[in-house]
Amino acid sequence: MKLFTVVAWISGILSVILMILGAIALIIGNNVLGVRHEANFYIVASSLLLLGILCVLARQACERDV
Repeated sequence: MKLFTVVAWISGILSVILMILGAIALIIGNNVLGVRHEANFYIVASSLLLLGILCVLARQACERDV
């Protein structure tokens, strides 16, 4: 259950970092980390947020069964 918490925090932090990078790329109008379109940052960030939500729900389900 501790693993779910760690993965949720890591995916949440990474998604926030990617959202910030997407905003920076949009503002400066340049390729950040070799990514051509800013939308790619947000697509990956939303996937990581969904992973974090899934991990939180899985942890709650494991705690309820015990």
